[in-house]
Amino acid sequence: MARPDKVATVAELTEMFSSSAAVVLTEYRGLKVKDLKELRRSLGGDATYSVAKNTLTQIAAREAGVEGLEAQLSGPTAITFITGDIAAVAKGLRDFAKAKPALVIKGGVLEGRVLDAESVKKLADLESREVLLAKFAGAMQANLAKAVYLIAAPLSQAARVFGALEKAAGEDPSLIGGTGQPAPAAADQQHDTADDESAPQAADAADTTDAADAATE
Repeated sequence: MARPDKVATVAELTEMFSSSAAVVLTEYRGLKVKDLKELRRSLGGDATYSVAKNTLTQIAAREAGVEGLEAQLSGPTAITFITGDIAAVAKGLRDFAKAKPALVIKGGVLEGRVLDAESVKKLADLESREVLLAKFAGAMQANLAKAVYLIAAPLSQAARVFGALEKAAGEDPSLIGGTGQPAPAAADQQHDTADDESAPQAADAADTTDAADAATE
C-alpha cells in the first residue's frame, strides 16, 4: 500500500506537470546548497525548482499524460516547472550551467512533448515574452496607423474635390445652376409667360382690322 506522503507528492507533481508551460530536467550532482539557492533565486517567479525521487516523478509524468521521460530520469534529478517566460528560464538555466558545469541540462517537456537537452538549450535562443509583446504592440500601432490613413485618405481627396468645385463655381456659377445660364425649367416658364402675354395683343390687332374693314364697307 502506498504511503500517504508519496501519494501526496505524486499528486503535487502531477498538478505541476499539468499546469506548467514547460518542464526542464537537470542533474545537480556536485552543486552545493548555496548554489541551489542561488539558482532558485535567479529563476524568480517564472519557475519552481524542485527535487523529487525519479520513480515518483515518472509516475506523476505519466498521470499528467507525459510519456517517454524514463531515459532522462536517471541519477540525481531536479525538475524546473516553468510557469512564466519559457525563454527567460531556459536562458537562465543555460547560463547558470555555463558558470556552474555541475548543473547538467538533461531534457524537458514542452506542450506534452519530450525534448532532449539540445532542444531545451535552443529554447534559450527564443525572444523573451517582453520582446515579443513589444514587437506585437509595434505591429498593432503600425496597422492602426495604416487604418487611419486608409480612412482619412478618401476624406481628404473628397475635400480637395469640393474645394476645386467651389473655386470653379465662383468663376462660372452655371456649373452649379447659379446666376449664369438659366436652368431649362426656368427658360420654359419664361417662354410660356411670353406666349400668354402676346395672345391678347394678337386678338386686339385682329379686332382693329375687322373694325377698319367694316368702316370701309
